[in-house]
Amino acid sequence: MTIEEKILRGAQELVFRYGIKSITMDDIAKHLGMSKKTIYQHYSDKDELISKLVEFLLGHNSEQMECIVEQSKDPIHEIIETMKMMSSTFAKMNPILFHDMMKYYPESYQKFRAFKENRILKMIENNLRKGQELNLYRTDINIKILARLRLEQLDLAVNFDAFPPDKFSLVEVHVQLLDHFLHGVCTLKGHKLLNKYKELHEEE
Repeated sequence: MTIEEKILRGAQELVFRYGIKSITMDDIAKHLGMSKKTIYQHYSDKDELISKLVEFLLGHNSEQMECIVEQSKDPIHEIIETMKMMSSTFAKMNPILFHDMMKYYPESYQKFRAFKENRILKMIENNLRKGQELNLYRTDINIKILARLRLEQLDLAVNFDAFPPDKFSLVEVHVQLLDHFLHGVCTLKGHKLLNKYKELHEEE
């Protein structure tokens, strides 16, 4: 692991735990047990560090999703495995992170938005298309509309007005929204397969 990666990993641990705004470069240096001067040799300021961290995390997520797509048995399995991956990440994450990035780090947030538009949206559209071809998803759904609906659900889950974090678990909200979405697009064949995967997941 390079020094840059070590700094990013340390920053990730703090950001996931406390959000972005509340942590400082001093906090990151102390957490890593290195001098602040060393961090500044690689990142000019906190803005650049957060920007690089977002790029790092999005790149890692993209690799994970590509691996899931390649190894999945079918479109429903693909979505369930992706949800497991997301749940694992959200379980370690303070929901305030998204709020901080949106309000105080707009450039980094735009990178996140671009990733959703260019990567996740296409992944959802491809998934829906494959599901229709296999008679797992209804053929009467509009793929472009439903893909954007699913994309907007990701934003809805971290909307503090809709789901205050002191009352709702981020992981549970995502799971419930996805479950609702899948039940809406699945055919009878798809529902049977979905229930099979849910039973297997509950047994794990």
